[in-house]
This record gives sequence, structure tokens and C-alpha cells, in this order.
Amino acid sequence: MRQIILDTETTGLSPEAGHRIIEIGAIEIVDRKITDNNFQTYLNPKRNIDPGSIHVHGITDEFVADKPEFQEIMQEFLDFIKDAVLVMHNAPFDTAFINRELVLAGYNKELHEICEIKDTLPMARKIHPGKRNSLDALCSRYGVDKSNRDLHGALIDAKLLAQVFLLMTGGQTGFFNLDQTFSEYQTSYTSVFDISTRKIITVEPSIEELKDHEEYIKKLKKKSDVTIH
Repeated sequence: MRQIILDTETTGLSPEAGHRIIEIGAIEIVDRKITDNNFQTYLNPKRNIDPGSIHVHGITDEFVADKPEFQEIMQEFLDFIKDAVLVMHNAPFDTAFINRELVLAGYNKELHEICEIKDTLPMARKIHPGKRNSLDALCSRYGVDKSNRDLHGALIDAKLLAQVFLLMTGGQTGFFNLDQTFSEYQTSYTSVFDISTRKIITVEPSIEELKDHEEYIKKLKKKSDVTIH
């Protein structure tokens, strides 16, 4: 079985408000083994990145200014995920953004028509009812080392989710040797973006941004039929 663990970073919270993807990261799992066959790209969204989002992932307008647009890498991305099960944490969020990019690129299918989609968030809520089930919380619960992760990143988070997913679906803890570190699961991919230079930026969202966020959460809750915290 081939599974692709996928994550995105975006300019903001809502594709309906015109926000776009600025990073896609995907990890391949074949027969429950993480391979070195990964997909990662930064994208030029052709719009400004919200300050609140920069606070989360540290990716700036200047950094993505010379990156390709989604339509330029779309076929490579589609070829990579073809015939795989896509695994995402809070899948409606990433799916909505990818579907929006596909529409803008003139592609006539949505993601669920291309791949089977599996969402680890409701899965985690079923296994751990009443507990926090964010990716951070799951990493702590399953002993997945995230010490090398200062900020969110699509490829970094996909690697963490890949380990969590295998542990959560394998019915075991300690699937990875405790003496092993996160770096042992790095692949041959080398980013031109030096993550170590990213600084944590504290930005207070405006009242308008908070209202937009609340509206998006309401819509997301309605679509996914799950409780969003």
C-alpha cells in the first residue's frame, strides 16, 4: 500500500478569502515504511502573506517572490500523489486549499476525485476522546521528537505526522527506537531556505482578522462535521 502524508503552509486561513498555498510537503509511506521519496516545494502565491501566518511558519513575501506558481508544479504534484492514499491532519483545511489551487490552474477535478483521503484528526479523536489531538499533542503522546521544529513547515510537519500516523495505526508506542532522533528521519531533500535563520515573530491579529478566522472555523466545522478547537 502506498500512502502520502501531506501538509501545506498558506498565506492565511481561508481560500475563500483569496488565500493561497506557499508550501507543499509530502512524505511517502510504502507498506508502512517511510521512504526517501518525498515531494516539497515553496510557491509564489501572487499575494501578500498575512502577518499572523508568518508568525506560524516564518515564510515571508520576500522568500517566495522568486518561487514557482502552483500551475508550474501542478503536474509533478499530481504525478506524485497518483494512486496513493492521502493522509492529512485536519484534511478539510488542506483539501480546500489544494482544490482552490487546482481550480485556479484550470484543472477540472477535485482532490477526492484523484485520491482517497484519510484524516488523522477524527481518527485521533476517536482513539483519544476528550484529549488534545493537535499534531504537537500527538507528538508528545507518542514520543515523536519535534525538538528540531521551531516553526511550522509543510515538509517538517508531514515528517512528524508520518511517524505519528504509523504509531497511531500500529497499536504500539515506541515504534521508533528511543535512541533515534528526528534527524534520522530526514531525507536527501535540502531546502534553499535555511530554517535556522527563521525568527519567531509575534503579531497580534486585527479585529477584522479575528472575525474572518471565526467565520472560516464555522464554515470548516459545517463542512467537516467535527468540532474544531
